[in-house]
Amino acid sequence: MHTVKLAHTESNMACFERTSPALKEILLKIYRAEKSVEIDHQMHEFGSVQYHVQCSASDPHQTYLSISMPLLSEGLQFTSRLPNYTLDVVKGIYPDVVEIIEPPKDGYQLTLRLNFARLPHSKVSTKIITEISSVQAVILGSQLKAMLRLVDSQEISQGMYKPIKLIYHPGEPFYVIKQPAKITAVFPMRFKENTDVIIATTFFQELVVVGSTGACAKAPHCIWSPIPPPELRGEPIEDLSTNGGFVSFDITFRHVEGKKLDKTVWNLLNFYTFVKYHVKSTRGFIHRRMRKRLGDLVEVIKSIPDIGIVT
Repeated sequence: MHTVKLAHTESNMACFERTSPALKEILLKIYRAEKSVEIDHQMHEFGSVQYHVQCSASDPHQTYLSISMPLLSEGLQFTSRLPNYTLDVVKGIYPDVVEIIEPPKDGYQLTLRLNFARLPHSKVSTKIITEISSVQAVILGSQLKAMLRLVDSQEISQGMYKPIKLIYHPGEPFYVIKQPAKITAVFPMRFKENTDVIIATTFFQELVVVGSTGACAKAPHCIWSPIPPPELRGEPIEDLSTNGGFVSFDITFRHVEGKKLDKTVWNLLNFYTFVKYHVKSTRGFIHRRMRKRLGDLVEVIKSIPDIGIVT
């Protein structure tokens, strides 16, 4: 058995992809193999998601994919088995190819049997394998979808509920709070470098200003505060100790209706990644400008002729 640990890269926009590049690569390798292959391969991503891919040469048309990951929130009171609405979403990926095996392989929450012989022989096959390779995002996204669908329910309109702590990437929790006619997502922001804090807080303040303009009238209302919002009173002090403040978004019904739900869920799950990408890009831009200015200054100094002083 081969085990591979995959680092979570933030070097380019690939960090926003729903698809696991490594999982997609190995599934495409199995599908495109000219002869039967024997594979027993484990992979780890994000430090908490584990995949196990198995394919036997004696049964080349059947590939088994098992997935294990932490739940998005312990406050949702799920069992080790994935909830039915999540399983229904997974079943809908491509029913002719994807089959859920019950019970899943020991140590995993989900096991899929993939019948690549049923894939169409066209570019569609790559698209379907890409969708299968995004199953981790599908599972975690479905949990947040279940909460956001309640944004306009009568149950919520009666008052505010206790914040639900969500963890998409290890060490980066955020909160979802049910309130009358809206759900508020709060992100405690932490940075290792002081320069990153300066860049990020400037960005958050600009985000609030831009969000209040007419051009963003339909976007979720955004608030930044250096201190925890009142809704998080009583939460663990370690979660509220930040150097970048707190960013909040108000999600209403119009942000989750129809196809908007998928986009809203994905944007919330990847807000931390987006901020880190912005900070890194801005820091790189500043460094390039500084090097260019330094280079220009050196050229100016070089162009100054030597002046002899006669005594």
